[in-house]
Amino acid sequence: MEKLDTIDRHILSVLQREADIPLEELGTRVGLSRNACWRRVRALEARGIITGRVALLDPAKLGLGLMVFIQVHAAHHDAKWLEKFARAVREMPEIMGVYRMTGDLDYLIRARVADVADYDRLYQRLIQKVDLSDVSASFVMEELKDTAALPL
Repeated sequence: MEKLDTIDRHILSVLQREADIPLEELGTRVGLSRNACWRRVRALEARGIITGRVALLDPAKLGLGLMVFIQVHAAHHDAKWLEKFARAVREMPEIMGVYRMTGDLDYLIRARVADVADYDRLYQRLIQKVDLSDVSASFVMEELKDTAALPL
């Protein structure tokens, strides 16, 4: 774990909610000059704490109003299968996250699609690329909270 002082934590807290904030305003909010703030941000990037900056988009306005969680049971538990699975899910832009899980479930996939028919097309492509033992899906009916901000 990286050691961060109060100012670094404040900078990160602001940036993860407003990545496009001007340095002058960021400096004012955290109590630093523009140049001192810039040096801190660059240092956080150099240390790998800030890994990138993105624009968050409204999925519904882009025709991707359905979020689906796909539960996967692996057909095989070997390095070759895992490599093929990892390559397949990385190639599919609808898939936003893939997590290896503990317990009964092997992998959990988070994806954004237009509708159930679009999910079926994703599913068909996935099973063509990699052998799976069992797949089930849960569709999100309501998003109560969805954030990329880490608790600092």
